[in-house]
Amino acid sequence: MSMSKHVLVVGGGVVGCLSAMVLAERGWRVSLIDQGMLGGEASWAGGGILFPLLPWNYTEPVNQLALAGASLYPMLCEQLLAITGIDPQYQACGMRIMPNYGGEAALQWCQAHGIAAEKKIEKQVESLWLPQVAQVRNPRLMQALHAFLLARGVQIFENVALAPLQAEEGRLTAWPSIGGLRFEADAFILTAGAWSRNLLGAQALYLQVKPMRGQMLLYKLEPGVLPNMIYHEDFYLIPRRDGHIIAGSTVEDVGFDKSTTQEAAAHLAAKAANLLPQLARAPVIRHWSGLRPGSPDNIPVIARHPRFDNLYLNTGHFRYGVTMAPSSADMLAALMSDETPSLDAAAYAFPD
Repeated sequence: MSMSKHVLVVGGGVVGCLSAMVLAERGWRVSLIDQGMLGGEASWAGGGILFPLLPWNYTEPVNQLALAGASLYPMLCEQLLAITGIDPQYQACGMRIMPNYGGEAALQWCQAHGIAAEKKIEKQVESLWLPQVAQVRNPRLMQALHAFLLARGVQIFENVALAPLQAEEGRLTAWPSIGGLRFEADAFILTAGAWSRNLLGAQALYLQVKPMRGQMLLYKLEPGVLPNMIYHEDFYLIPRRDGHIIAGSTVEDVGFDKSTTQEAAAHLAAKAANLLPQLARAPVIRHWSGLRPGSPDNIPVIARHPRFDNLYLNTGHFRYGVTMAPSSADMLAALMSDETPSLDAAAYAFPD
């Protein structure tokens, strides 16, 4: 790929930033554009668990992409820390899954996929212990990616909203902004998460990506009070190194409404106190929400747009954008370079 090839990445979340990073490392000239602050939406709002929640309930395309992505994080975080001095705080702290976690089927799945797992019984409650499951502190990850991209010469445009795509088909030469600017490039990648469908306009075709709100709470205890992540009935606690504990998350189909609700706060707080009684007395430091890019079966689209030979999509990662982002970026870069990706690209094709 010659140095003159210029790609515009539309959407500055973790998927967009890692797509930009991989292509910059391959010699592309990269511009990255976001309607708000880089990494300020779902990538910032999520929990940073690098593992599918109850993967034995998902299809293989979800798990393969997520496990491949998770395996790339130790090296990625070392690289980001070395170049930027910002530590994304990768840690394999393990996860304890409380009943009902799936019993023997869960253990068999772990064994088949090379995931360390064991049953634990404490106070007559049987849980599943996954010692290798890791997390990353996603706001720090986004700060590090931002700094890395700037160091690599990627041009970043923030607070610029692009107009929905008007072009008919064939080849895209420029993507205009709502304010009348034109962003020209040789290739375009749409990584706008929940906003992807809107940006494609009439060219969204059969793409099914829609916002799914998730609300979270933040607590602070002494470091080490909660040594590992806990998961119970679609709710999790994630301990950060400094004693912060994230509690989440709701999954709400409410369109682009990012408001938080007292009802959700009370619901999350009750679940948090149930899993870790110390949280019953701890104040909630923060309550926020983010919009995940919901997609059928949680399977993202990583493919070329059927009507444009130079427009690609890397979107619809639903709950696992952070986990899947490194492997998704690698797959996209392979497709754009006419190479065969390490995972079967057919599973992530544009829907027809």
